[in-house]
Amino acid sequence: AGTGLLQEVVYLVSQGADPDEIGLMNIDEQLPVLEYPQPGLDIIKELTSPRLIKSHLPYRFLPSDLHNGNSKVIYMARNPKDLVVSYYQFHRSLRTMSYRGTFQEFCRRFMNDKLGYGSWFEHVQEFWEHHMDANVLFLKYEDMHKDLATMVEQLVRFLGVSYDKAQLESMVEHCHQLIDQCCNAEALPIGRGRVGLWKDIFTVSMNEKFDLVYKQKMGKCDLTFDFYL
Repeated sequence: AGTGLLQEVVYLVSQGADPDEIGLMNIDEQLPVLEYPQPGLDIIKELTSPRLIKSHLPYRFLPSDLHNGNSKVIYMARNPKDLVVSYYQFHRSLRTMSYRGTFQEFCRRFMNDKLGYGSWFEHVQEFWEHHMDANVLFLKYEDMHKDLATMVEQLVRFLGVSYDKAQLESMVEHCHQLIDQCCNAEALPIGRGRVGLWKDIFTVSMNEKFDLVYKQKMGKCDLTFDFYL
């Protein structure tokens, strides 16, 4: 959830870059996706340390070095109602997927764990079980909009980079600019990045059904989300 935006923020913070610089590069070459055939594992192995690598894989499928605490993991979770709307719009926007079903059908597939990468409910709970691990930073998408400065400070500490007060304030402003650029990009469906997106598309009956499924699958988990700000 929000990994496209997170990868740019992480790159910004770790490299001391600025939004304009990121806009001129292919960020996917700087943060290759672990499970994608392109650019592939051979390219990833050639990256110099510290490497930045992106993945959507469940925790149990990540390399053993991550489980052993030898590498750091930054995980971002988003409230599932906004997530399923954004995911639906993403599926419809890609030629390779070309999804033409209704949102109601897509949402049912989401609730029944019938989408790519498996069950969201298992995925997020699996990472949440490790959120207190020293090598795991568990972030929430909504906090990026609610208190970006605190999130940037968390990233700075977790990544082990150093900024003085003025540099930190400048970095927070750069991240604000980056988020505005990403969430308001003309190529994206209007408002796809905002919090509370689900209220524009969920019907009352869909919302009631979703709440029931959410309670069944997340009832024993103490992870909470902001569904609107």
